[in-house]
Amino acid sequence: MGSIENSLRRKWQDYGGRMAANAEHSFYEVFHNLFQDSELEIIKNPKQFNNIYTEVQLDQEELNQIYVPQKPINKHGIKPDFLIRNNDSGKEIYIEIKRQDGWVENKKRSAGRGNAHERLCKYFTPGLLKLMRENSGINPPEYPFWIVFQGDITRDICRVREIRFWFDGNDTNLTFWRDTFNPKPLVNHFLSKILPLLE
Repeated sequence: MGSIENSLRRKWQDYGGRMAANAEHSFYEVFHNLFQDSELEIIKNPKQFNNIYTEVQLDQEELNQIYVPQKPINKHGIKPDFLIRNNDSGKEIYIEIKRQDGWVENKKRSAGRGNAHERLCKYFTPGLLKLMRENSGINPPEYPFWIVFQGDITRDICRVREIRFWFDGNDTNLTFWRDTFNPKPLVNHFLSKILPLLE
């Protein structure tokens, strides 16, 4: 870790004290403000993967067995919520924010029935991992994505257990941002775990 981390930590100490703890913060707001006048930038809804599936070539035998619309499909892909790019190193990481209900105090267990957390698993697939590593400059064994959970799912024992099991001890690419009135744990996670991947 070098000067960028030290610079951001100093900036965060100055800025963090001014961020009122009585207001909820957005992921974008926190990092947009933190990255000003630095080599880092945050981009909403990056578009470089918008059409990745339209480029998948199927062989004729398979095409004969499926429905193929007459009008070509020109938009079919994925869109992460954000990307953070280091403009000096050229490296970037893709961020997915998952907000979901959960089984917490005064709610029934069925409150945790959503599947937003399951949809993150696409990032672990061989095809997406290969493409995202190529585009991000982040090489194995590191992952080129950061999943941030918000809402009651972050306190639902069943969902937290599932997610911890899926990530199998990896605490770099996963954050439970339980208190969005307090961005400090989120920024600390970025500085200690994510920033090194971008250098």
